[in-house]
Amino acid sequence: MRILKKPAVNRKLLLILSGIMWSGVGILLNSFAFRWLQEYQGWPVTVSVLCGIVLGISIAFFGFRKVAATNIKRILEMPEYSCVFAFQKWQSYILIVVMMSMGIFLRTTNIFPRLYLAPVYIGIGSALLISSIKYYRTNG
Repeated sequence: MRILKKPAVNRKLLLILSGIMWSGVGILLNSFAFRWLQEYQGWPVTVSVLCGIVLGISIAFFGFRKVAATNIKRILEMPEYSCVFAFQKWQSYILIVVMMSMGIFLRTTNIFPRLYLAPVYIGIGSALLISSIKYYRTNG
């Protein structure tokens, strides 16, 4: 009988993969928002983007920066080779599923106009992009 092993990677690679994941999701969320904003013109777009940027900087500074620092500390304390999915605590995966479900629900039900969803997506996406820099700057 063959036992499956965890897909293990070096800590340095795990840090890079974490940054890539955070950056990728940030780019994805921003691409949704900017695609939606193409339907609008003028000051509503400017206000939406500016609100999203301010929200993104705030989320990065007061929230995601600390989450990234905690994840980096945990990764650096791991054995040299660890599971590729260990860049987040397992509890964080539950939060990710809930947030993805909420995002899909809000996008598909049109409860809120996309003009109002765009700043939230820009905010979270920008915060992820900004915070992902911590992963790249860490030398494991």
